[in-house]
Amino acid sequence: MITSLKASLEYAKELDQNDKISHYKDQFHIPKDHTEKDWIYMCGNSLGLQPKNTQQYIQQELNDWADFGVEGHFEAKNPWMPYHEFLTDAMAKIVGATPLEVVIMNTLTTNLHLLMVSFYQPTTTKYKIVIESDAFPSDRYAVESQLRFHGFDPKEGLIEWKPRKGEELLHIDDLETILDQQGDEIALLLIGGLNYYTGQYIDIKKIAELGHAKNCMVGIDLAHGAGNIQPELHDSGVDFAAWCTYKYLNSGPGSLGGLFVHEKHAYNRDLKRFAGWWSHNKNTRFNMRQEFDVMPGAEGYQLSNPPILSMAAIKASLDIFNEVGMEVLRKKSIALTGYFEFLIHQINTDRIKIITPSNPEERGCQLSIQVKNADKSLHQKLTDQHVITDWREPNVIRCAPVPLYNSFEDVFRMTEILKTVL
Repeated sequence: MITSLKASLEYAKELDQNDKISHYKDQFHIPKDHTEKDWIYMCGNSLGLQPKNTQQYIQQELNDWADFGVEGHFEAKNPWMPYHEFLTDAMAKIVGATPLEVVIMNTLTTNLHLLMVSFYQPTTTKYKIVIESDAFPSDRYAVESQLRFHGFDPKEGLIEWKPRKGEELLHIDDLETILDQQGDEIALLLIGGLNYYTGQYIDIKKIAELGHAKNCMVGIDLAHGAGNIQPELHDSGVDFAAWCTYKYLNSGPGSLGGLFVHEKHAYNRDLKRFAGWWSHNKNTRFNMRQEFDVMPGAEGYQLSNPPILSMAAIKASLDIFNEVGMEVLRKKSIALTGYFEFLIHQINTDRIKIITPSNPEERGCQLSIQVKNADKSLHQKLTDQHVITDWREPNVIRCAPVPLYNSFEDVFRMTEILKTVL
């Protein structure tokens, strides 16, 4: 495929003309410069753009709040009492789960802590936790605090799955070696399914198989995977997963996260958990004086009634995803990032290197570009020309052409600007 690609604006526009979902870009607010020209926005890996329908969805709930007050829980156009259920089917399709296994609630790290209450049950001999060495910092802090909470020293209890010397990417064989050597002491694997820094997508089904073979629980952070790749969580066999919705799922800054608990745990009422009234049987929840009766599946991890305005923004985006479908989005993503990769390789310089895997099955839409002898001033030069990417120390620019609102012309123009600032 690479040999048939062309590094020209005309060719990029031709690819856009043949793109059956290119019109969805018009459904998003694209930031503009002072001349009303669109910025080149490639930062969906940090914050997705706002769908134009979001304001309408939120306004509906504001109107119903004004019109009905508390009765909006039952009388609103989208009744608030079961509102989280309006998101479940679409979210389950995106991550490859059954509706029983998914719920939208809280935020990512909060959900990871709640899940570890159930799935990190250390003993004096089997207590260690494996993370990737360059895990997102919040995951590391969460795991270290869990170890301390249970009375263990993170220096002893935290095992890092590291790239090999001189490399950036992880090898699944090295995780297998860790488990072969220390599996009897490991209670939990908590791995970023798609690494935030390198953009590497790791075979989570294989991770689950390796972990379960040593009687370890397996959890996945899908912050950079949900809405980007197709993780097929149910088929993977992982015990749990959590993700945010404000990156590829375009729900707005700091919006709610998602949670997955595999159905093999759905009816285990003996799982330890932190509970609240929204995890209680919805049929008797308002009897108030009943003993705790946990709901099966992911819903049993809820604590409080959900923030409707945030969920309305999530619903606005999920309705678009449901309309397009992840298979179609993933197909365009592979083509779009493949073209971006091709164009970067055409830049005549030895200063840059893509550290993201070249195999489309081992990455999402993000490419991480490592730049020799560079600092954040290079990123600033891109920003000054209204190319929005993000910088990760010490020397990586992360670029994420998102299939819902980025075009082949976007990646061509971005690459031309990158040439000039280099």
